[in-house]
Amino acid sequence: MKGLLFTYGTTVGGALAALINPFYGLLAYVSFAIIRPEAMWPWAVPQGRYSLILALAMLIGFVCTKRADFRLGRSFPVIALLLAFLGWSYFEAYFPPNQFLAWDYVERLWKIVLPFFIGLCCIKETKQLKQLAWTIILSQGYVAFELNSYYFSGYNVLRDSGFADMDNNSAAIGMVTGIGISFFMGLHADRLWQRGVALFFCLLIGHCILFSFSRGGMLGALVAGVATVFVVDRTPKMYALMVLAAIGAAVLAGPEVRDRFMTTFMKQGEVREASAQSRLDLWKDCWDVTMQDPVMGCGPNHWPVLAPRYGWPYGKEAHSLWVQTLAELGFPGLIMYLGFYLTCIFRLWLLTWKSTPVEDPWHRYVARMTIVGLCGFIVSAQFVSLESLEIPYYTALLGCGALKLSTARYEVLLWGREADPHGFVPDSYSPALAVV
Repeated sequence: MKGLLFTYGTTVGGALAALINPFYGLLAYVSFAIIRPEAMWPWAVPQGRYSLILALAMLIGFVCTKRADFRLGRSFPVIALLLAFLGWSYFEAYFPPNQFLAWDYVERLWKIVLPFFIGLCCIKETKQLKQLAWTIILSQGYVAFELNSYYFSGYNVLRDSGFADMDNNSAAIGMVTGIGISFFMGLHADRLWQRGVALFFCLLIGHCILFSFSRGGMLGALVAGVATVFVVDRTPKMYALMVLAAIGAAVLAGPEVRDRFMTTFMKQGEVREASAQSRLDLWKDCWDVTMQDPVMGCGPNHWPVLAPRYGWPYGKEAHSLWVQTLAELGFPGLIMYLGFYLTCIFRLWLLTWKSTPVEDPWHRYVARMTIVGLCGFIVSAQFVSLESLEIPYYTALLGCGALKLSTARYEVLLWGREADPHGFVPDSYSPALAVV
């Protein structure tokens, strides 16, 4: 019953709110993208077009209201790469033999890029960044809570069945991306109880990564932890907290989890573990496909069609988002897609510097949580093919929102204005930020 009430209530409430302010429709859309109501409560929630209703209401509100601000500032190169990747995918879809598969890829990408663009244009204040971060935390945290409940009841549904048509590896990637947001919200939330909620969900998400037995997920979480060391304030209190987090992760990871993770790097004689070796073989075959047409690739969604030529079953994925993108969309597609995330990280990195002045400290906090989440995602995505996983895109949206809002501080220096649109005049100057 709770699932049905949540789904119908969020659909109706989110759609009505989106007609007034499309950003509220985006929040509901993001929540559905993470929780997947039909998969979370299949016995209660019938199949429906809930996300489509929210998307249409969001689009109507975006067109009919005056909520959009198209001054994207320093987030423009990031969104430009994402739109270029969509355009390249659209162009590529005309040529492959299986048009259904090709256009299905484009359709799924449209369902992500359009809300991303609307959300970025509607972000005008820091409060909205907090709302988006909390939506991701609460949605991902609830999924983690349910998966932990199954685990402690004696059934590891995440490892055995995955979640929402995703296997354990794909679901673990989503958890890796969300753990940075929950951790930094646990450090910087406005109220003590909010920090407690965020850290509680961070613990649940981290535990999910461990009992997923996904080596890519574990490696991504490790990289996210390393990235955290580089972006946090270097204070004794912060280092103590990170040591406690590392100890907690070591305690939660039992012998079986540690042994599973170590098989990523170990060999028995001259032979790798079978699953790890099969990935290397898949990547080698994808490289061969890429070399046949380095610019165009084999077409969207078409590596699984070509897999039988190399001895793999039909429909076999490459088990690497980046390698499969390269094989299917060529070097231009990979450059635009991976560049979207890397450009976001690079521009946000400058916001984490203490020498970089920020109008609102939350811009720096959001930059940190986005960097950590995306670093973990980029590494773990090397081991899974899942271009339609939505939480990395909305994590990047958080960072783009911070870039957009932080631009106001530098408009005076770049354009010679006496004051920016918010009436703020900077008192210090960062040449690096002004250039990039």
